[in-house]
Amino acid sequence: MSDVRPGRLKVYLGAAPGVGKTYRMLDEGRRRAARGADVVVGFAECHGRPHTEAMLDGLESVPRASCAHRGGRFEEMDLAALLARRPQVAIVDEFAHGNVPGDGRNPKRRQDIEMLLDAGIDVITALNIQHLESLNDVVEKITGVPHHETVPDEVVRRARQIELVDMEPEGLRRRMAHGDIYAPEKIDAALANYFRPGNLTSLRQLALLWVADRVDEALQEYRTRHGIGGVWETRERVVVALTGGPEGDTLIRRAARIADRSAGGDLLAVHVARSDGLASGVSHASLARQRRLVEDLGGSYHSVVGDDVPTTLVEFARGENATQLVLGTSRRGRLARFLTGPGTGETVTELSGDIDVHRVTHERAGRGTLLPSRRRTLSPARLIAGPVTGLVLPVLLTVVLARTRGPLNLTSEALLFLLAVVGVACIGGVASAVIASVTASLLLNYWFIPPIGAFTLDDPNALLALAVFAVVAAVVAAVVDRSLRLSRRSARATAEAETMSSLAGSIVRGEATIPALLERTRETFGMESAGLVDEAPEEAGVTAVPAGPGAWLALRGRTLSSSERRVLAAFAAHAGSAVERARLAEAAAEVEPVKAADRLRTALLRAVGHDLRTPLAAGWAAVTSLRSRDIEFPPKDRDELLATADESMAKLNRLVENLLDLSRLEAGVLTLDLRATSLEEVLPTALAEVPDVDVVDLEEIPAVPADPPLLERVIANLAGNAARHTPDGRKVLVTASVLADQVELRVVDRGPGLPAEGRDRLFEPFQRLGDTDNATGLGLGLALARGLTEAMNGTLSPEDTPGGGLTMVVSLPFAPRTPSAVPTKASRRPE
Repeated sequence: MSDVRPGRLKVYLGAAPGVGKTYRMLDEGRRRAARGADVVVGFAECHGRPHTEAMLDGLESVPRASCAHRGGRFEEMDLAALLARRPQVAIVDEFAHGNVPGDGRNPKRRQDIEMLLDAGIDVITALNIQHLESLNDVVEKITGVPHHETVPDEVVRRARQIELVDMEPEGLRRRMAHGDIYAPEKIDAALANYFRPGNLTSLRQLALLWVADRVDEALQEYRTRHGIGGVWETRERVVVALTGGPEGDTLIRRAARIADRSAGGDLLAVHVARSDGLASGVSHASLARQRRLVEDLGGSYHSVVGDDVPTTLVEFARGENATQLVLGTSRRGRLARFLTGPGTGETVTELSGDIDVHRVTHERAGRGTLLPSRRRTLSPARLIAGPVTGLVLPVLLTVVLARTRGPLNLTSEALLFLLAVVGVACIGGVASAVIASVTASLLLNYWFIPPIGAFTLDDPNALLALAVFAVVAAVVAAVVDRSLRLSRRSARATAEAETMSSLAGSIVRGEATIPALLERTRETFGMESAGLVDEAPEEAGVTAVPAGPGAWLALRGRTLSSSERRVLAAFAAHAGSAVERARLAEAAAEVEPVKAADRLRTALLRAVGHDLRTPLAAGWAAVTSLRSRDIEFPPKDRDELLATADESMAKLNRLVENLLDLSRLEAGVLTLDLRATSLEEVLPTALAEVPDVDVVDLEEIPAVPADPPLLERVIANLAGNAARHTPDGRKVLVTASVLADQVELRVVDRGPGLPAEGRDRLFEPFQRLGDTDNATGLGLGLALARGLTEAMNGTLSPEDTPGGGLTMVVSLPFAPRTPSAVPTKASRRPE
């Protein structure tokens, strides 16, 4: 199979049910078949929609495989038959579906699709946005409906094509109202709940943004693969450069206005931390405040390391496909700019190419220091300018002093030459200062020390003055050079501390996951990629540092300096810690079920004594009295004792059954016999022992897949619990309704209700929230009710009763028309 070309995957992605994913998928299959492709339908779920079912005409379909599970018969895609048929294109619906376990089947349909792709078969599939793993919880918060079947985002992102099936919310609601999506009895409930305009608008936005991000990733991959460095203005992206100075707030707000005027362009703020020093005026407190401002304005903050600030800034902008750059005008004065050459703004403008550069004025413009910042390193321009100045400046000074020879004496002239040497040292360092000192000494000797015009000295004092001048010039130059080196070392440490502070801040903000750390590392050092590997790679262009036992942090891209490697080692340590935390979290997750079982057993031992002893003692006492030959009970008392014994044994039997069922649920061995069950079938038996119950709105409620005795147990436990908390004179209400493809059974009490903070413990075994004695039993009823409901592929959740009280909502899916049984929840989510 190694020589077989892998199949290509295409995914139709929709924001909600009914937008037309399956229809579009089948329509593409018909078009490909008309062009001569061998197309086979492996699985298509039409949900009884006639227009969609009509699209199957003319397409070959593989018969579904019949599966036996827990006493029921189910239908799944016949993967073996589809692989044996080996078409060019396979249509497989419901990408997130969980298969019925058994007979060697894959747990998930996406695994079936991966096998088809490995066999060289192209696959077309469909998926709703709520089934994406990263958005599942967000969708549940929006709609209030949980979805248990999910697909990891990276699996979908690997698809060759992702096509969004989009529809306006009002258009989708019209389709629903016309009966094109759900059956008539479900329409009103669906429009009032899941298909509300706000819900549909939010889901549509999620789908559009997710697909837009996927398109952006594909564009970046294409540009990288083809070495495209130019900017493609597919989307306005505004990068604002921050120095840590006070002007940053002004620049951020200006950049945000530019992005807003660009129809919702992206705002990115970047600070370049130099590995060999920083620009003057950096305030870490200002950077932290400016980061918060950027995030408040909807932008993102980035920190990168680079020795050449302008080049690093332009490379970052190109890497992000930025269209505009916002910088502040220089804080240096004119003399400083003259002495040190072009600044960051001028250099960025020259390097920017097709990126628009905005240089924004601010109140600090031109108010910097007179001389070059002592935190700056010697640029190539200064390394050249220093020796040249050391030769030229003493000559210029000689020309000026020769014309004004009268007013000044030799001491003043020597001090002026000494000042020139110090100035050269500040520009070019000690080497330039030595050149200037030698040049100045020769010129001072020739032009200003008698005999003038010759390199000789007649006066011993002049010789001493010249010697002192040379020594002072050399010492001053050495001190200036040492000061520059110490300031560079301090600046380097400051730069490293700033980078580490940024890393620590990201960890505190919850960005410590391994992918986030790797992305921050790649971005910080301006590399092409970053990853964790088991062994250090030896290929060129890859920098690797240890990240813990058996792990290396590998970066692909430019060669890093020694100072950058020191900072990288700290990043590697954090990445290694993240890996270790992930391993510990996995170990803790494995131990947690054992701890939960221990807690359950402990609670059982503490609670079971009293609750078993009470009915046992009452029944034993009644039977013992009846068997006594010393007392002759009248018929009335005898009947009462028999009733007490019977009630005690029945209570004891229910308690033992609850304990056994709960233990079976915990062990995952509870046997279910699911079949289509109507509520009218189970309610009479379930409510037989609960007085004062009103049952309303059960007409035209469809059947649900359930085990009738277990569903009776669920309803009986809920109704009994509601009756205990309903005041005298009030009745428990049992009602049902239809929402989307779910039947919702509500058991309503008018009691004191339950605060929100107590609902997390409501379904824990052995809890009696609000009870003051042990008369209510072990507290197994709600725990068992939830366990049994979830075993039948349903949910049980509490909600407030309008006007006071608590409502327990049992949600179960519709029973399918064929076959007569459906998979349990355990079959859809196998362990």
